[in-house]
Amino acid sequence: MRRSLFRRNKKKETNNNEENFSIKIFKNLDKNMGNLKKMLDEPNDLVIRKFTIHDSKHKCGVAYIDGMVDSDLVHNNIMKSVQLITGRKPLPEAESKLFEEIYQEILSVTSIKKGTTLDDISNAILGGSTIFYINGIDNVIIMDTQGGETRSIEEPITETVIRGSREGFVENLRTNIVLIRRYIRDPNLRFKTYQVGRRSKKSLVVSYMDGIINPDIVKEVNRRLETIDMDDAPESGYIEEWIEDSFLSPFPQILNTERPDKVAAAILEGKVAILLDGTPFVLIAPATLGNTLQSPEDYYERWTIGTLLRALRYLAAFIAVFLPALYIALVSFHQGMIPSDLAFSIAATREGVPFPAFVEAMLMAITMELLREAGTRLPTPIGQTIGIVGGLVIGEAAVSAGLVSPAMVIVIALNAIASFSLPSYSVAIAFRILLFGLMVAAAIFGLYGIILCYIMLNIHLVNLKSFGVPYTTPFAPNFLGDWNDLVLRAPVTAIKRRPTYMQTHDEKSVNKGD
Repeated sequence: MRRSLFRRNKKKETNNNEENFSIKIFKNLDKNMGNLKKMLDEPNDLVIRKFTIHDSKHKCGVAYIDGMVDSDLVHNNIMKSVQLITGRKPLPEAESKLFEEIYQEILSVTSIKKGTTLDDISNAILGGSTIFYINGIDNVIIMDTQGGETRSIEEPITETVIRGSREGFVENLRTNIVLIRRYIRDPNLRFKTYQVGRRSKKSLVVSYMDGIINPDIVKEVNRRLETIDMDDAPESGYIEEWIEDSFLSPFPQILNTERPDKVAAAILEGKVAILLDGTPFVLIAPATLGNTLQSPEDYYERWTIGTLLRALRYLAAFIAVFLPALYIALVSFHQGMIPSDLAFSIAATREGVPFPAFVEAMLMAITMELLREAGTRLPTPIGQTIGIVGGLVIGEAAVSAGLVSPAMVIVIALNAIASFSLPSYSVAIAFRILLFGLMVAAAIFGLYGIILCYIMLNIHLVNLKSFGVPYTTPFAPNFLGDWNDLVLRAPVTAIKRRPTYMQTHDEKSVNKGD
């Protein structure tokens, strides 16, 4: 009973807070300033500056959060311009007419609007805007003055650039939008803004190319974004997990990237980009399994090189998932399938090893995962040293102690190298998860267990979708016309159409061929 009463009181308190935020602004300047301080609990970074204009007859004031605004813009384009211009020209005596003249003619800030409630003020000032008050007016002027210290544009950290633009997304949403506009200078490029997070109220932008994209995809993306209900979305991973089709699948159904060129290419293919303020990782949807094994460098090099690189990635994907499991199955159950010379060599290296192949593989795989995690968490120079030296030292020590065989060390090393060669970090983690399941199946049923897992994996993949697009397309369902840009990368002049499975309005691909 007490719990339910507490919940009711808490709900009532929340409703009262929401009502207080939606109350109208008063006409008294000092009362408005006091309400603003009270609402924010008088923080040290709240700057309030009061001054007078028009022969000291009208009191005005500005308020902003220090560090979130461009202070030069506030001082020079707002306060200084208001005081100078109002002192040189006759102004109306009535506060309402003075307010309109300042709003229409005097303030030289590009983005400007009016606010009437405390909710308008709180959202604006906490987002980096400056509030302009005039005594006797129950409206305020909200000026977009975002600024402060931000990270400059740098090369993407998580995606190494071999050839192409060195620019990478940053944490500032405006900068990221500008980076996309630099690549696509088309009036049909759209940016639709949302607000996510009950408390954080962060800006989220959906970008797509009108006239190319299938409108059904846009509607579905908008529908899912409108269902987001959380206090804060500190990173785009929260958005990805909320709107993806199946949260139980280990495979990423939405791609993430720090590269503007990759986002621009996806938009021109008829896909959607989702940008969140505060993170350099932009989401791309819908995604397919083939997309996870592609890289922008495939198009920047000649088509023969791009085809070779893609073929190597598909081979690396197979090795990253199946190689340790195949080794366990062959050594434990199907020795007759191994060539005689190789079988004798493996048997000689395993002599004296006290563990079965499955235990060997699990020990080495877990050790490799620990080294990866340690290398990721440590500072970059130390992390690289730990990953290389740690792997060599532990592997050599394990072989010398007779705990594992040299062949097992080679298998796990090849598996690790193959997973590192995959361009998508998320799909590499998915393959590492599947690896352990396949190893267990191989230890119990041998090759039959691997085959059963492979069948179940295919069933899962063909049933998986990303915003209505089958995850395995164009493999299944089969679109032969899209195979020229799948495992093979055909010459640019031969890629004349956008992916068929995207069902775009404009099928001809102008950027990849005529």
